[in-house]
Amino acid sequence: MLNELLKRPVIPVIVIDDANDAVPLAEALLAGGMDVIEVTCRTAAAPQALANIKKALPEMMLGAGTVVTPDQAKMCIDTGVSFGLAPGMNPDTISYFQENDTLFIPGVMTPSEIEAGLAMGLKMLKFFPAGAAGGVNMLKNFAAPYAPLGVKFCPTGGVNLGNMKEWLELPVVSAIGGSWLATKQQIADKQWATITQQVKDALAIAAEA
Repeated sequence: MLNELLKRPVIPVIVIDDANDAVPLAEALLAGGMDVIEVTCRTAAAPQALANIKKALPEMMLGAGTVVTPDQAKMCIDTGVSFGLAPGMNPDTISYFQENDTLFIPGVMTPSEIEAGLAMGLKMLKFFPAGAAGGVNMLKNFAAPYAPLGVKFCPTGGVNLGNMKEWLELPVVSAIGGSWLATKQQIADKQWATITQQVKDALAIAAEA
């Protein structure tokens, strides 16, 4: 799963308030050429949204984001997500996913957290909040000591269409995560064609990088 995810340069970070919007949204992403999605566990609708996508679109690489409690972790594994993510690093959550043979990508913003992740066998880490934590320059500084160890980063938070190319040009960055690909308002208004076009625009920039 890690090898497959490393082939996807852009991961849409999705907040869904109505589970009925989950499948049409995922279809809009697929129409734009994107077969990966991160549905955050920030809303009451998230568990059903994940289940709906899993059932209707098995070809979609299904990720669950903001996994910060034991109940959320169990829900993700029971649903059969392809991978999980979190804004921080909780060893118990990481171990739970590893015990269930499911990829987990914790959030880091310091060298100590990066090394804690490496000690647990993690090779892909979420740099969060990317913009507030020093931006591209900070990640460039991380690259020198950690790139030789094979670690890759997915910066999220403050990444957008205007700066995503700068992030993706860093050799240690395997993908970027962004909520602008499908905003809460666009989802609520069912602007599927707009979302599809935003996906195409982002993938075009990613191809240049």
